[in-house]
Amino acid sequence: MKRICCILGLLLLAIPQITYGAISNQTIHWGFKRAVNEQPVEAGAMYDQLLAKYGAFYKGDPSTKSISLTFDSGYENGNMPKILAALKKEKVKATFFVTGHFLESQPDLAKQIVKEGHIIGNHSWFHPDFTTVSDERIREELEKVKVRTKEITGQKTMKYLRPPRGTFSERTLQIAKEEGYTHVFWSLAYVDWNINQQRGWQYAYDNIMKQVHPGCIMLLHSVSKDNADALEKAIHDLKKRGYKFKSLDDIKKA
Repeated sequence: MKRICCILGLLLLAIPQITYGAISNQTIHWGFKRAVNEQPVEAGAMYDQLLAKYGAFYKGDPSTKSISLTFDSGYENGNMPKILAALKKEKVKATFFVTGHFLESQPDLAKQIVKEGHIIGNHSWFHPDFTTVSDERIREELEKVKVRTKEITGQKTMKYLRPPRGTFSERTLQIAKEEGYTHVFWSLAYVDWNINQQRGWQYAYDNIMKQVHPGCIMLLHSVSKDNADALEKAIHDLKKRGYKFKSLDDIKKA
């Protein structure tokens, strides 16, 4: 009997651990009250403390008129060339959070993103809700995007992660940190991802201008034609308001 117990104990030790014990896996859906009158958004003390614990952030310095442009790029819908052209013309660098689908279907655009000085971040390979999959699956999702990005573009490091679907937990924050990632959320967003409900460039422009605030991290979806059509004018007019565009690296250093 003692021998059997020892064997069982060894077998249990060999089983990969897929949870973090006391660390919560309660699903959190990122959200906040939208900014008005250029007042920075607040997620609340509880979320601020949780994100700070893992080095995550959703806005930059609220005392400076800075903006960081980020795009979620799950797939290409014909708008990326116009987006990249606007960024190039306005001399603005952005971060593109890509999935495996984007990398495999649009390698030339991925190369262009990096060549033109933008950052590629991780949005997972298959875009699952991380709170519903194992630790190992999360690590695999992140590793595949990082490796394939390097193969295609030559980008040597990948340090920023935007969680698929905007869902996360303390457990997923912990895993990402262990893999060398910083979670980047956002402080400005609107419904722009539904390609069947595009409303025209004015809709995108108005949402950007109404919600912008000092230290803004802006989330746009690159599949949106509205965003592509509004981007150049929005950037130009935000500069006239005194805003400067900074990369996520600038925020991370601050």
